Amino acid sequence: MGYRSGVSWSLNYEGDVARDQGDSAGARTLYEQALAIFQELGDLRGVAGTLADLGNLAKDQGNYLQAHSLYRDSIKIFQQMEYKRGVARVLECFASSASAQSHAERALRLAGAAAALRQNIGVPLPPAEQVKLEASLDAARQATSNAAGAKTWLEGWSSPVENAIKEVLAPEAASTPASE
Repeated sequence: MGYRSGVSWSLNYEGDVARDQGDSAGARTLYEQALAIFQELGDLRGVAGTLADLGNLAKDQGNYLQAHSLYRDSIKIFQQMEYKRGVARVLECFASSASAQSHAERALRLAGAAAALRQNIGVPLPPAEQVKLEASLDAARQATSNAAGAKTWLEGWSSPVENAIKEVLAPEAASTPASE
């Protein structure tokens, strides 16, 4: 019907469903189709969001280098757009990835920064997404004492969000962070 933006968002959401159902190949195909349309339309929010989705898919498959590359591309676009909700989302993606890679301090610090940003802009995570994020951070919380974990999370919360963005954009962000 000519509504290409709606088609691309529908493809992206179908990719989310396929990913949630464990169909990585199907999710990748749907995300790539959505990304192509978003790029054709010049829809930067759609491009950035889909890059983050592709990053999450790569993370799920243990391909952290690819995931971090996609996340960095995504957060750069969201920064350019000054779309803070998107920046918070990608910081959460990086936090989840850090937790999966046993980088507990980094995971908790980035999650704290994302939570502070969300509070500042008045856009909390939807409950279902909050549950997923918390589950992804369980390994990080278990790897630290309660006091150390809380201190690290608060460090992310109380620092300017620009510090967290610089951390994830640093070249070493694709591998082991320098602070751990």
